[in-house]
Amino acid sequence: MATKHELILRYIKGLSVGEKISVRQVARVLSVSDGTAYRAIKEAENRKLVNTIERVGTIRIEKKKRDNIEHLTFAEVLNIVDGQVLGGRDGLYKTLTKFVIGAMQLDDMMRYIDAGNLLIVGNRLKAHETALLAGAAVLVTGGFDASDEAKKIADDLELPIISTSYDTFTVATMLNRAIFDQLIEKKILLAEDILTPFSETIVMQSNNQVSDFNRVNKESQHSGYPVIEKSGKLIGIVTSRDVIGRSDDELIRKVMTRNPITVTEKTSVASAGHSMIWEGLDLIPVITEKGTLAGIISRQDVLKAFQMAQRQPQQGETNDDIVKSQMEIVSNDPYAIQFIVVPQLTNELGSLSYGAMTTLLTDAGNRAIKLHKRGESVPENMTLYFIKHVQLGSVVRVEPRILHMSRRLVKVDFDILSEGELIAKAMVMYQLFER
Repeated sequence: MATKHELILRYIKGLSVGEKISVRQVARVLSVSDGTAYRAIKEAENRKLVNTIERVGTIRIEKKKRDNIEHLTFAEVLNIVDGQVLGGRDGLYKTLTKFVIGAMQLDDMMRYIDAGNLLIVGNRLKAHETALLAGAAVLVTGGFDASDEAKKIADDLELPIISTSYDTFTVATMLNRAIFDQLIEKKILLAEDILTPFSETIVMQSNNQVSDFNRVNKESQHSGYPVIEKSGKLIGIVTSRDVIGRSDDELIRKVMTRNPITVTEKTSVASAGHSMIWEGLDLIPVITEKGTLAGIISRQDVLKAFQMAQRQPQQGETNDDIVKSQMEIVSNDPYAIQFIVVPQLTNELGSLSYGAMTTLLTDAGNRAIKLHKRGESVPENMTLYFIKHVQLGSVVRVEPRILHMSRRLVKVDFDILSEGELIAKAMVMYQLFER
């Protein structure tokens, strides 16, 4: 029997693309509590079934492939701008290749418009018709209507005409933000991007014996193996530590670790890496929504992913990327960095913000650890206190100093100075992530 959570997810999957949903609506329709509805909607958002858009709300979206994530459908545009369809509703599923702002004479405008484009324009009726005939959809800003002729052309060609009450500048900003966010999402590596698939994974059955483990282990030299049922459902994991001192004829199900730590295909590599560090794991099974084994990821897979991500060009900067872009290496000290306090790094009072300072410190510490000993590190905890406020325009120097390094942990002390004066102190504990 399906749980309430599963029933809500089925209900959401059954909604039309572009339909709005809310916690209260789901709770009322399915007779569940607001809390249950909220948790299920959040899970649906994680599974890319819905998307929450600022000033619009939560909407059902079409799940798209990651290699095409920067392309928006016209249905998504409709919801981003909180618009209404004037014509061409059957074309809402199509994707737009680029958007063009119609702020010039019609003849000049048409030189920039191609099939699959979206023309953003006000109440220029002739431009609406001409763009549609050229194969482009139309977004009418300012809350204006379109002519009956344009609506007929839109229906015939299955190209949407959408009207929104927002002005042209606001619409362009909202669409740019949506594409920008999706580029950031595309940059985030998921477990499914790096896993060793099930077809290539060495697995054990619960009725195998320790002798089977020893034979396979001698051939593959792997440290552990997932244990599955015939259906493919993961039931445990068995490692070399589990079989030490066990007789060869003992069954795997008696020595394996039950309910192992797992991740799903949509878990970020960073999250999986943190779990491996904190739990001291060399591999983690990756499971599907139904609990069957999809594959495994190893510590080495995660390390390679971290290193590859650092070499990738920046597409859609996050707040951390913007903060880190202000860092410069100090020429006379390879461990130190410096930066100027620009407006993006300040709080509402015009002083250096704690968030920006945290990002700069942890990154400077990571860099110092790499210079001292090759390998990735993850900050675990931080103590930071300001001695003086750091004003806009100040040049700040960060000097990290490694106090202690063990096989797994590193303690780094920081002096933060401006104009030669100590303005802040920090201590950060990192966990090392090595092969």
